[in-house]
Amino acid sequence: MKAAKRLLAVLLIASPITALADASTDFTALLDEHWEWHLASNPVEASRMGDRRFNDRWQDSSVAAIGKRHDAVREFLRRAYAIDRNALSTDDQLNYELFRRQLQAAVDEYRFNGHLMPFHHRGGVQSLDNVTNQLRLETVKDYDDWLARLAKIEALVEQTIELAEKGRKSGYMPAKVLMQRVPDQIAMQVVDDAYESPFFGVFENMPESFSATDRERIRAAARETLEDSVLPAYRKLDRYFNSRYLPAARDSVGLSDLPDGSAHYEYLAHSFTTTRMTPDAIHRLGLEEVKRIREEMQAVIAAVGFDGSFQEFLTYLRTDPQFYYDNPDDLYEAYLATSKRIDPELVKLFGKLPRMPYGVKPIPDSIAPDTTTAYYTDPAADGSRAGIYWVNLYRPEVRPKYEIEVLSVHEAMPGHHLQLALQQELGDLPPFRRFMWFTAFVEGWGLYSERLGYDLGLYQDPYSRFGQLTYDMWRAVRLVVDTGIHYKGWTRQQAIDFFKDNAAKAEHDIVNEIDRYIGNPGQALAYKIGQLKMLALRGRAERQLGENFDIRAFHDELLGAGALPLDLLEQRMDTWLAKQASTAQTNEKGSEPGGL
Repeated sequence: MKAAKRLLAVLLIASPITALADASTDFTALLDEHWEWHLASNPVEASRMGDRRFNDRWQDSSVAAIGKRHDAVREFLRRAYAIDRNALSTDDQLNYELFRRQLQAAVDEYRFNGHLMPFHHRGGVQSLDNVTNQLRLETVKDYDDWLARLAKIEALVEQTIELAEKGRKSGYMPAKVLMQRVPDQIAMQVVDDAYESPFFGVFENMPESFSATDRERIRAAARETLEDSVLPAYRKLDRYFNSRYLPAARDSVGLSDLPDGSAHYEYLAHSFTTTRMTPDAIHRLGLEEVKRIREEMQAVIAAVGFDGSFQEFLTYLRTDPQFYYDNPDDLYEAYLATSKRIDPELVKLFGKLPRMPYGVKPIPDSIAPDTTTAYYTDPAADGSRAGIYWVNLYRPEVRPKYEIEVLSVHEAMPGHHLQLALQQELGDLPPFRRFMWFTAFVEGWGLYSERLGYDLGLYQDPYSRFGQLTYDMWRAVRLVVDTGIHYKGWTRQQAIDFFKDNAAKAEHDIVNEIDRYIGNPGQALAYKIGQLKMLALRGRAERQLGENFDIRAFHDELLGAGALPLDLLEQRMDTWLAKQASTAQTNEKGSEPGGL
C-alpha cells in the first residue's frame, strides 16, 4: 500500500513535467517541419535569405499547387491546435500564439481568391530579372542554378496565365487603370536579340575568378535559354495580356466591387492593423489626424513668412526649382550623405544596434517609373547580403530635397534596417519569428522613426520639418483614401484630389501612391495605426517613469522580441513598464536617509 502511494505521488509530480516536455518537443518539431515546408514552397524567398538549396526553381503557381498549399496550411493549423498551449513555457506560449495567428490568417484569406489576380503593376512575372538584385551570384553553380531557373520561366508564365484566366472567368479582375501600366513592363522583355534582354545583364559581369571556358559556356547557355524559352514565353504573355486580359480589366477601383469584396476589405483592415478597428472607424481616425497635422503645417508656413494660402504654399513647394535636383547623380549623393550623417547619432536612442550594415542603391530603371519614392529590402539570413535602401532617381525634378531626411530615417536607420536587421539577429527565436512581418509593427516603427529624426538633430531647416509633416500627413491621408476607395465607393480622382489638397507630395508621386493603394488594399492602413500605438506606449512610459524614463531601454524593449501584433506589443511593454516602475520605486526607497 505504501509502495502504491509512493508511485502515485511520483506520477502526480512527474506528469506535469512530462506533459511540458512532450508539448515542447511536439511544438518544436512542428515549427521545424513548417519552416522547411515554407522554404521549399517559396524558393525565391529562400534564395533571398541565402538558402541555396532551391536556387534552380520558382514557386509552383499552378491552381492545383496553390490549393495543395492551402490544404497543407490547414493541416499545420490542425496540428497546432492539437498541442496543449498551457503546457508550453512562457516563451513558447508566445511563439505558439504567433504561429497560430499566422496560419489562421493564411487559411482565412484563401477564400477571398486574391491569388486569381496574379498581375500587379509594381512587379511580378513581367519583371523577374530584378530577382537577381537580391541573390548571391558568386559561384559557377550559382549561375548554373540561375540558368535552370530561367529555363522554367516558360512554365511560370503558363501558370500565371492559367490563374489569370480563372480569375477573368469568375469575376476577379484588377482595376484597368493599374493594368494599363503593365504592357510597357512586359514590352521590356520582348526583345529581338537575347543580348538585349534584361536577363542577360548578369551574364556580362561574371566574377573574374571564373575560367574563360566557364564564362563562354554560361553565356552560350544563357543565350540559348533566352532564345528558346524565355523570349517566346514573354511574347506569349504579351499577346495574352494585351488581347484578352487588359480589355477585360474592370473600370472600377475599389475592392468592394469584387465578389465578397467588402468582407475581404474588412478582413484586410483587421489583418494589416492587427486590431479590430472597422474601416469606418479607421476613416474617422484618418480625418482627425489630417486635421491635427494640417494645423502643425500651418504653423511652419507662418514661420517661414509665406504670404499666401495653404494650396499656394503647396504649389510653391511643387514647382520652385530650389527644392529639387536637376540630375539623378546629385539626388543619389544627397541620399548617401544624409544616411552617413544619421548613423553616428543612433547611440543616443538605442542600446543595441544591428551588426549587419546597409547600402543605398538606385531602384532599377525597369520599375522606377511605376513604383514609390523608396523602399527597403532586408539582409540575407546568412549574412551574405546587406540590407538595401532603394531610392528612386527617375525624374529627380519631382523628388523634393526636403523629403530626403524623413525618407531616410524611415527606410534605413533608425527605421526598417535597424528594426529588421535586429530581428534577424535574435538568434534565440525560431526562424519564423526572425522573419515574421506584421505590417502594423514594421511600418508603424518606420513611421515612428520619422519622429525620432528630431532626437537625431534632423529637420533643422523649416522646409525639412515641413517634409516630416508631409510624410506624417501622407500616412494620415492613407487612412482616409484607402478606406474611401475600397469601402466607401470613392473614385480614383476623389482620392488623388484629397491627397493633393492636404500634402506637398509631387503629383507624380501622389498618382503612384493612389495606384499603390488601389493595388494593395488595406496595407496602407497599418503605418499610422502602428505609429500611434508606439507613440502612446512611449507617452505612457514617460508619464509614469518621469525622470527615470530611459529612451534607450524603451526602444531596446520595444524591438527586443521582433515584430508583434499591436495587442501583444502592448502587453509586452506594460509588463516592462511595471518592472521599471517597481525598480524605480525600490531605488527611491533605498536612497532615503536612514534614521538615527
